[in-house]
Amino acid sequence: MEFTNLSENPFPSIVGLADIKKQVVSALMLHRHIVLVGGPGMGKTTLVKDIASFIKPQVLTDDKFHTTPDCICPAQDPNVKTREFTGDELFVRVQGSPDLTVEDLIGDIDPIKAMEFGPLSAQAFTPGKIFKANNGILFFDELNRCSQRLQNALLQVLEEGRVTIGNFDVDIPVDFVFVGTMNPEDTNTEPLSDVLLDRFDLIYVHYPTLQKDEEVIVRKRGKEICDFPTVLFSQMITFVRDLRRNPDLEKIPSVRASIGLYEQAQALAILNGKDTVRGIDIYEALPIVIGHRIKLKPSVAYVKNPLKYVKDEFSKFCDEQSVSLDDGDSP
Repeated sequence: MEFTNLSENPFPSIVGLADIKKQVVSALMLHRHIVLVGGPGMGKTTLVKDIASFIKPQVLTDDKFHTTPDCICPAQDPNVKTREFTGDELFVRVQGSPDLTVEDLIGDIDPIKAMEFGPLSAQAFTPGKIFKANNGILFFDELNRCSQRLQNALLQVLEEGRVTIGNFDVDIPVDFVFVGTMNPEDTNTEPLSDVLLDRFDLIYVHYPTLQKDEEVIVRKRGKEICDFPTVLFSQMITFVRDLRRNPDLEKIPSVRASIGLYEQAQALAILNGKDTVRGIDIYEALPIVIGHRIKLKPSVAYVKNPLKYVKDEFSKFCDEQSVSLDDGDSP
């Protein structure tokens, strides 16, 4: 597998985060396995999806093993044909969950085909996602949501570049780059063992450093259905970014919250009979967008709930920034 255009404006879908882009590119140049670590709404998945465009087209076997023509594995039909695969076809996504099994990744015996061709025949084995990603990228989203058993199954593959299929008593070589993501703040997860983590380079993703970058992201990703004054828009983004630095919060809003607030404020403005967003529209959008995306520290949660807290914070912010919360309809 070879990559192309790694030094020519990589990750066009990502605004800012130059340091993260550089770290990912350096890992890809060396074919090193990586895990992107960060909370929700940081752009991890968007960043990884751009990697497919870096993979050079390759001539591989036209089956679920995707081997090079000179490397036919024992479980493979020796008469299989070859064709050229694009980068998108060699980018395979796996969604981590407790229900994901080892067989989903490695493969399993098809009982119907086993009865027809024999249990140890090549036709009886159905390869899993790892083989489909052979000579490409295996994107494992939310790695720490999968079971310990599945994590153990990944160890040999990542370390030795081969898969042991017990039913065939053979080792099959595979060549892919593993790119995973994980949210360390998610409590409904399985801890990753030190042995497994030692197979990866960890890249810690952060929110946009510059406000102007976040403003570009929100305008680019969010729907625009009515006028949103530039000054008010910048003040709204400032408010969300201030929440991320708020010492009272244990969980902070992501860029996805900024996008949601941008869209909901416009929709509420239209429902309120206006063609331009006002401060009151943003205020009304807070419970929908921000309330569930923050978590107060215990000392604060004892006296306030998140909805009241974020409304009070926005009211104070509006006073400081001279943003009017008047609906404009009162006499």
